[in-house]
Amino acid sequence: MNWNAPDLAQHPPRSPRVRLGGYVILPRLLDKCRASIADRAGEYNYDCPLDKRFFEFVGIDAKALKAHVELGAGDGEILAWIKAHAKHRRSPWEIEAWSAWQETRVPVDADSRAFFTELHRKAGPNRNDIAGWFDLLDLDDHVSFGGKA
Repeated sequence: MNWNAPDLAQHPPRSPRVRLGGYVILPRLLDKCRASIADRAGEYNYDCPLDKRFFEFVGIDAKALKAHVELGAGDGEILAWIKAHAKHRRSPWEIEAWSAWQETRVPVDADSRAFFTELHRKAGPNRNDIAGWFDLLDLDDHVSFGGKA
């Protein structure tokens, strides 16, 4: 797999649970960003609502990050760039608490619950263990590439 330009029409991005610098979501959004730059994003979108949660938490502009990724930086270099440019300097305990909260986040309003329920119904209606957004994203990624729910 070419991590510099993953082909997200062939395989999903990393799970939202995977961490970089303690941050959930970040490795996944980097996969989508790199794929977008290479015109290999498939059905995935960079700067989607999930990605925006990360951008808001750290205070980084999605376009600025994409411009840095376009330079060919690796994950470690990007993490250093984020630390240097973040408007919100977060301590390790804040990053850990935010990441843990994101991992357990569930739909909270009627619209997001309806969206969640519909996607769950399509991906794996008999999966009673799907409780939160990360569960659903992992399941959807799996079945979208031929896996069985």
